[in-house]
Amino acid sequence: MPDWVPVAGPALLAAGDALLVNGVNPGRDLWVSLLAAVALLWRRRLPATVFAATLPGMYLTYIWLAPMIALYTLAVRRPHRWLLAVAGLLMTTAQFVPYPVSDLTLTNRRETAVNLVDAVVVAATPIALGLLTRTRRELADRLDELTRSRAREDRLLADRVLATERARLAREMHDVVAHQVSLISLQAGAVQISTEDSQARAGARTIRELSVRTLDELRHMVGILRAAGADTEELTPQPRLSDLPRLIELSALDVAFEDGSEPGAVRPEAVERAAFRTVQEALTNVRKHAPGAKVTVRITEDERAGLLVEIRNGPADAAVPAPELPGGGHGLVGLRERAQSLGGTLEASATGDGGFTVRARFPREER
Repeated sequence: MPDWVPVAGPALLAAGDALLVNGVNPGRDLWVSLLAAVALLWRRRLPATVFAATLPGMYLTYIWLAPMIALYTLAVRRPHRWLLAVAGLLMTTAQFVPYPVSDLTLTNRRETAVNLVDAVVVAATPIALGLLTRTRRELADRLDELTRSRAREDRLLADRVLATERARLAREMHDVVAHQVSLISLQAGAVQISTEDSQARAGARTIRELSVRTLDELRHMVGILRAAGADTEELTPQPRLSDLPRLIELSALDVAFEDGSEPGAVRPEAVERAAFRTVQEALTNVRKHAPGAKVTVRITEDERAGLLVEIRNGPADAAVPAPELPGGGHGLVGLRERAQSLGGTLEASATGDGGFTVRARFPREER
């Protein structure tokens, strides 16, 4: 529909009404009626003024369309109660009181009542339609706003889920890669010290330097993953409690493993994976900060307390060189977040003999 139709269409209809009521012969009544029709072109900007301009045509010549369209626009644009009450009273008066006023007779009560009801209906109809149209538009705007708000909430929820998955992936990456790379660095350091072959020592030194650089880059990567999206699809089987003996065997540490868990017990995969990662991160920290220390890994389980994982290490052995591996500061923080997300707890503290203890509790059922 062209833009001019909603503006000029009502004016043209009102002009046709004026010609039907007054004929085509020039005169005062025709000009007043046409003026009311032309005034409708400005009804959106000046609804009250245009309505007032159409009333003389209704009072003098009994045209209907121009004043009713003007009153309808007034109800849509200016829905003030007092203004609509005054406008409705004026239209009712212009419809009920004849021109000239001397023709008004109230002797026939039945006819007077019918004329009054007719005048009230003529005035109330455009007001009711205007208010209904305005209400419909407000409801449509409100529905559109609610739709946009729902879309924003959906985006925020998706971003929150994505952020959670990013943090989980960052923890997984830190736990897995840091553990393996630190183990490579430790083995390379042992080769560098024990071998007499200069070429082998140079190769071991290079491997160790690359391991340190890799861990440093990993620290930055973990920070990036906590702030940016990533594909979180798990492409490899995730470790469980049954994999702990193999982890300890490959750790190259002096570890005493005490397994008090229930054999064959069915636990949530997330709980077993969290327990495994806790031990893995604790052993990695021992290699970084307490080389040569004796370590005790203890797993206990009961119905009330759930699954308890404790890793305790003594002080570092001064005779064992420190691997000088960088730390990103995300390990224990990630483990604590993981435990809390499952409804458990994690505590880490230094011991009186210079060692360190990490103690985690996980519920039997995933929350």
